[in-house]
Amino acid sequence: MPPAIPQQPVVAPLTRAAIFLVVTIKSEPGYDSVVRALCGDLAALLRAVGFRDIEGRLSCVMGFGSDAWDRFFGEPRPKDLHPFREIHGRHHAVATPGDILLHIRSKRMDLCFELATLIMARLSGAVSTADEVHGFKYFDDRDLIGFVDGTENPVEQAAVEATIIGEEDAAFAGGSYVIVQKYLHDLERWNELAVEMQEKIIGRTKLSDIELDGAVKPRLDDDRGERKAVGYLTRQHAVRRSRKGRVRHLFHRLCPVAAQDRADAREHVRWPATGQLRPAA
Repeated sequence: MPPAIPQQPVVAPLTRAAIFLVVTIKSEPGYDSVVRALCGDLAALLRAVGFRDIEGRLSCVMGFGSDAWDRFFGEPRPKDLHPFREIHGRHHAVATPGDILLHIRSKRMDLCFELATLIMARLSGAVSTADEVHGFKYFDDRDLIGFVDGTENPVEQAAVEATIIGEEDAAFAGGSYVIVQKYLHDLERWNELAVEMQEKIIGRTKLSDIELDGAVKPRLDDDRGERKAVGYLTRQHAVRRSRKGRVRHLFHRLCPVAAQDRADAREHVRWPATGQLRPAA
């Protein structure tokens, strides 16, 4: 069986700008038609904005939460789709509200902003914004903790295999699952750490972005008591400034199996990063 073809640009390359929008749909049934109309018009809106600068690589992925899926689509449903179950460990991964996730990407923030504005205008009155985060690439394509981000993201066919549902759930082949987490970075404390310690926490050298040897990379116990290195599939980060000296860090991860998403979330909750990193609602 040939590999599933993504139905949305889930595996589009990382860009310099992104907007992550999470909205909740109001309970009145009259608003259902507004959301359905957006589903039908989203591709046209994307073309209208993206055509202004084809080299801007504007894309948008629209995802539905478990409750919203039941409300709009019913059966059949993706076999691994379910509300996020809170995780308790070293830290607490909370479940937050959200019916629709819109992941907008481009080389240019103005294209992202324009598309987000048009989408929210179409949804006006029908939804409430649960969260909005604007992401950007920092100096030298690094994140705000000073490390290059996304180096190990798979590309081309490897990215498809890492993120896209295949014959294991044939009715939804070409789709994907997504998990979004936030962390609160205490940049003042982080910057007080020696670079060597930062590198051991992240698992890569800071200047040259070379992966550390497995013997010195951070490791976690899995649920069977075994030891394993921390690893990810595809991901994209965004940041939002919070209190003085701190920033909120958004972690966006795609996977063909929701159970793997939860396993990765558990690793983040248990991350032994000397108090520099913690989940944030």
